[in-house]
Amino acid sequence: MDQHLEVFIAVAEKKNFSRAAEELHMTQPAVSQYIRAFEREIGTRLLERTNKYVKLNKAGEIVYDHAKEIVGLYTKMQGLVDDLTNKTSGPLAIGASYTFGEYILPHVIADMLEEHPLVNPAISIGNTRDIAEFVLKHQLDVGIVEGDFRHDKLMIEPFAEDRMFIVAAPGHPLAQEENITPQELEKERWIIREIGSGTRKAADNMFAAINISPKRIMEFGSIQLIKESVEAGLGISLLSQWAIRKELAMGTLKKIEVDGLPFTRKFSIVTSSPYRTKALDTFLAFVREASSGDRPPAR
Repeated sequence: MDQHLEVFIAVAEKKNFSRAAEELHMTQPAVSQYIRAFEREIGTRLLERTNKYVKLNKAGEIVYDHAKEIVGLYTKMQGLVDDLTNKTSGPLAIGASYTFGEYILPHVIADMLEEHPLVNPAISIGNTRDIAEFVLKHQLDVGIVEGDFRHDKLMIEPFAEDRMFIVAAPGHPLAQEENITPQELEKERWIIREIGSGTRKAADNMFAAINISPKRIMEFGSIQLIKESVEAGLGISLLSQWAIRKELAMGTLKKIEVDGLPFTRKFSIVTSSPYRTKALDTFLAFVREASSGDRPPAR
């Protein structure tokens, strides 16, 4: 692979020639020379330089985005070729949306590495929309996302069902009631994820299914923060069975029983290529096994 790309990416991410040189085990003058040659090849300046830092200009942003994609494709190609003769091993870039990534994925990785210690996973957690975008750009080998996700340029395989429940603090008035109506739910303060999240889409779909439009909504970017806020009595939320197992067992959260619930959605595997390394196939086998029941595998 062209070393100019690697040097450019390092400078763009470190925002400093000296730090990039340290990472690449090169001298600073050599890094500067690579960047000047690369800019001549592209035909324009890519970096704005000051005494304290360097940053990408508009052309640099375009080149950086495509350079990351090229490096990702090269790494994937190299891994596929190596797989023809070698054992299950090598790097594996995994992305997952928050529910799967925080509550299921750690168990999957632990079990996989116990049997295949030569696999080197790198994990990224984000909302469904961001994870899919990184897979599309070949910056991730695979993504695990939530909900009814569609994309005409990605391969999407639903593989497990996730049940979701409305939860409240044990002392919340609705937690003491039975036969709760949609109108009662509509009056409550809802604590939900941001737009782009699979959990947020599930909440929006549930609102539409039971024909309510809550007026009091708070958006938080973390499931853990939502759970803490619900436990504190700030409001109610719709959360995955995986995310609330411990809180239900400890009694710090309580399900609110409503007709038509639990609400269900799918977890899906997202990839951008039909070619898979042994490491990826192995990981996906562990994912399907771990998600076949109602709880992660016991450690």
